[in-house]
Amino acid sequence: MTLHFFARTLDPAKFDRIVISPRGYFVFTPLLASTSVGTLEFRAVLEPVRRLPGGVRFYQGWADDVDFSRKVIRVEANAVDGLPSEVLSSTVPVKQEAKKGEIFNVEYDKLVIAVGAYSQTFGITGVREHAHFLRDVGDARRIRLRVLSLFEQCSYPTSPAGGSSSTHVAGGSLSEADKRSLLHFVIVGGGPTGIEFAAELHDLIHEDLKRLYPELMPLVRITVYDIAPKVLPMFDQALAQYAMDTFARQGIQVRTQHHLERVRIADGALGSAHGGLSIKIKEYSEEVNAGLVVWSTGLMQNPFVEHLVGKEFALAEDTDHQKGQDAQRRRLVKDAKTGGILTDAYLRARITDNEASQPHDTAGATAKPVMPDVFVIGDCAVNEHDRSLPKTAQVAAQQAGYLAKHLNKATHNGSLDSVDVSSTWKPFKFRNWGTLTYLGGWKAIHQSSADELRGWVAWVVWRGAYLTRSMSLRNKMMVPVYWFVSWVFGRDISRF
Repeated sequence: MTLHFFARTLDPAKFDRIVISPRGYFVFTPLLASTSVGTLEFRAVLEPVRRLPGGVRFYQGWADDVDFSRKVIRVEANAVDGLPSEVLSSTVPVKQEAKKGEIFNVEYDKLVIAVGAYSQTFGITGVREHAHFLRDVGDARRIRLRVLSLFEQCSYPTSPAGGSSSTHVAGGSLSEADKRSLLHFVIVGGGPTGIEFAAELHDLIHEDLKRLYPELMPLVRITVYDIAPKVLPMFDQALAQYAMDTFARQGIQVRTQHHLERVRIADGALGSAHGGLSIKIKEYSEEVNAGLVVWSTGLMQNPFVEHLVGKEFALAEDTDHQKGQDAQRRRLVKDAKTGGILTDAYLRARITDNEASQPHDTAGATAKPVMPDVFVIGDCAVNEHDRSLPKTAQVAAQQAGYLAKHLNKATHNGSLDSVDVSSTWKPFKFRNWGTLTYLGGWKAIHQSSADELRGWVAWVVWRGAYLTRSMSLRNKMMVPVYWFVSWVFGRDISRF
């Protein structure tokens, strides 16, 4: 989404735009939760890279390294066969090992790093292997298939009273207790993504699946676990409490100050045949069983960024003597707290300047030089003048728009290389247009510096905001069409 907005805003008449990405599409992430339950179809939130207005050169592959002195990016082609939703994900930092693509180099004049981030697992055992994430269309598709599969499995006749699937052969009938375990949906993380997924899942179950599986409704549970004292910490107390009260009325359980310690496959056929999970929570003496765990607890840096901030390099303008003596002393400045790349007020990457400079930066340190041809935006960037900026789509989109518009203006009267950015550009300043979160049942909350909204009115604002921010005219047409289709005919529950 960030890269799409930047590339779309950048003037194709002034720049030869080159996009490098392991996937051939952009994703409008704020509506991913809606696609995971069928409120929207996946293609309504996708836009092919090659459809950028004005044309674009696109290389589908992984950026492995950057030679900053030669201005060359090393790329590994994405040679994996199959559906992108099956082989690509921005969830965990794992590159496909089955096939290796060819390695090639791409030269650049100006480099914009906007690789995003991965889901943070905090090293908790079993999360990476057994939990579902919600960062890409492939993640949403897997969640959707799992939810529908669980209801289908639990629709089979119940085993005799007192029986358990753990005592039956794989694929045998499930007891009521087993069905109750499989129909327990756990969301870990009380931020907007986790809350909106819980709300969308509630709508799917009570607006569509309730009519098709009425006998299963008494067994269904949705639980949100969070380590913090309250969910939605970016909202004030009144709106966060409204969200809690709304969930309570809907039957969604919210458990704050709970610490998840392990996720594993459940014992017996419940786990081996039906994919059931057992969750160890610090505050409970016994494990909690679930059929689905969705993980949404924060972000960790992309391995590409981790590699860049860890490498030493020379700059093209260094003298021959410096290349021999000081070349290995330059590094990108890494933010000590997040691991992201530190930028100046104009989104240029900060670098160390001499042997005494430290690769890790702390607030208040002496300003370091920048690489004038390397910009960093989105989740992997940390602005030294406002380190508190949230890692949200709104911030990333504003950074993308700011950078593209200033680059366009800089080339209006001459070469971009001759522009003194510090004296001609205005520093980037984030304008908070408000925070929105959907709560289910046509209710939402909205908070901005001007007002606070809740309920149906906030839901109208929520839908209107995301519709207008959709990436292309095609998306802006498809999203309301699928909203209407889902409202009239219900969500599509086909499994494919």
